[in-house]
Amino acid sequence: MNDMPEQVVSSTLREATWTGSQLVRGDVLAAVRQLKAQPGGDLLLAGSAQLFRALTAANLVDRYRLMVHPVVLGGGAKLFADGDGTRDLTLVETRTYKSGIVVLEYEPKKA
Repeated sequence: MNDMPEQVVSSTLREATWTGSQLVRGDVLAAVRQLKAQPGGDLLLAGSAQLFRALTAANLVDRYRLMVHPVVLGGGAKLFADGDGTRDLTLVETRTYKSGIVVLEYEPKKA
């Protein structure tokens, strides 16, 4: 991960200091559209339910990779917020690890 280019979306940072990182300024959805139009690998979102919901609402998510950990927390922020509407998904891959973690990968269902 340290060798991958990173786009940092933040409302508080003035600069991205991690090696290979760039701070996204302005219209985040336009920046993601521009990144998706470039050749290369996949984009991965880590650590922001708010950004996830914005990308989902703008139909910019091509694949959902959900990691289910064998622990019940009993609280926390919802990934899919109330009122976000229904999304029909197709399961395209599953992986189970010895730790008990299950990875489920879904793509938006084709119309």
